[in-house]
Amino acid sequence: MELAALAPETLARWQFGVTTVYHFLFVPLTISLSVFVAGLETAWVRTGSEKYLRAAKFWGKLFLINIAMGVVTGILQEFQFGMNWSDYSRFVGDVFGAPLAFEALVAFFFESTFIGLWIFGWDKLPKGIHAGCMWMVALGSVLSAYFILAANSWMQHPVGYRMNPENGRAELTDFVRVLTQNTALAQFGHTLVAAFLTGGAFMVGIAAYHLMRGRHVPVMRSSLRLGLVVMVVAGVLTAVTGDRLGKIMYDQQPMKMAAAEALWETQGPAPFSLFAYGDVDEGHNDVAIEIPGLLSFLAHDNFSEEVPGINDTDAALREKYGDKLGIDDFRPNIPLAYWSFRWMIGFGMSSFALGAAGLYLTRRRLWLSPRLRTADDKVPRLALTRDRELGTALTRWYWRLALLTMLFPLIANSWGWIFTETGRQPWVVYGVLPTAAGVSPTVSQGEVITSMSVFIALYALLAVIEIKLLAKYVKAGPPELTEADLNPPTRIGGHDAEDPDRPMAFSY
Repeated sequence: MELAALAPETLARWQFGVTTVYHFLFVPLTISLSVFVAGLETAWVRTGSEKYLRAAKFWGKLFLINIAMGVVTGILQEFQFGMNWSDYSRFVGDVFGAPLAFEALVAFFFESTFIGLWIFGWDKLPKGIHAGCMWMVALGSVLSAYFILAANSWMQHPVGYRMNPENGRAELTDFVRVLTQNTALAQFGHTLVAAFLTGGAFMVGIAAYHLMRGRHVPVMRSSLRLGLVVMVVAGVLTAVTGDRLGKIMYDQQPMKMAAAEALWETQGPAPFSLFAYGDVDEGHNDVAIEIPGLLSFLAHDNFSEEVPGINDTDAALREKYGDKLGIDDFRPNIPLAYWSFRWMIGFGMSSFALGAAGLYLTRRRLWLSPRLRTADDKVPRLALTRDRELGTALTRWYWRLALLTMLFPLIANSWGWIFTETGRQPWVVYGVLPTAAGVSPTVSQGEVITSMSVFIALYALLAVIEIKLLAKYVKAGPPELTEADLNPPTRIGGHDAEDPDRPMAFSY
């Protein structure tokens, strides 16, 4: 379908999807890498091992590149909200003002202030205080995610508000309830552990890149093990928190979850379809593989209870809202909901499986262990630590898969948000405000197309910059340590505080 044939509402949704999905590529890495860097620097403070300090500096540089891109893409989101969704912003402004103000005044304050201290404080702060600065950055990142997810959860399940009959706006009545409702808590938990799955895979992929070339072995072995452990633990917790969030959605948004299974007719017990062959739209759901009763368990914690289907749910919603809103179809895009749900689970669990496989290989030492470089600086042959044939085969494939798995959680996160937002349609605030009533009434089709084209071009440019910067510093590897790095100051102010010609502390 050509862009010119699409309504402004549809174009506005496309622009929201592009800006949101692109921005969220950086959010999970910001959260997880901040904790990893803080943990590695703390390990150096406690043990004095140089490999932890080199690792903290290396992953810290990648973290700084990522957070800078996250801030830029987040600002663009504000532009598209103001331009394309003015009626929505007017409707939710009183409710969203509180959590977003906390996000800016508390969470972003922690991030922006302490990240500056961390960047410029290497030669001015005692190492314990310096490590504490990154822990404060990590805390700010987590709090920022929490407040924003609380606002998004209000769109999924609006609570703690009243409607003003004079202006038709939602007004906040219970801020604590908005922050602590079960939707916000479940969504925050699921998003947080998925962020660590993403960061763990990122760390494993980059460590594998260096290890298969025999470079920076001590630092990258430690990073590999950290990333693998995090991938396995976060993978399990992602499944657990996802199950909890799914049960809440079955209760609050039955249409979204029925669409996720392409369950057209109410069934009890209801099967879970792993894969569908054919068209899942318009009731043609040719399921190739299904697990009997599992959908009933996922919805109600038992294997026999009835689960409402798309047709019955749509009829109930038309009876409740149809005449009042003039909406005669409450079904989202069924194929998109069905397949996005499976891509989310599939790529997420593939990352967990690769993490578990890598952890097994490293514990059993069924992998190739590179020696240090030879005197002529050539990468030597890789030596087997156990079982030559098995180790060779497993390692050759695992290094390649480890590089690919960096992308898997990012893909899973993107499809997860696509499912979350599109599965709620036709509501922008579920049960309260239809999507069509939230767009800007005075913005034309041509204006939306123009702004979306500019955003896409800018995002493409940012993607090139991001990839080149990451590739440059990943290939460079962990920095060599100087005497100043190994002997940080014992008091605030640092060494040579009065020397105007001293090198910048962040130029490592």
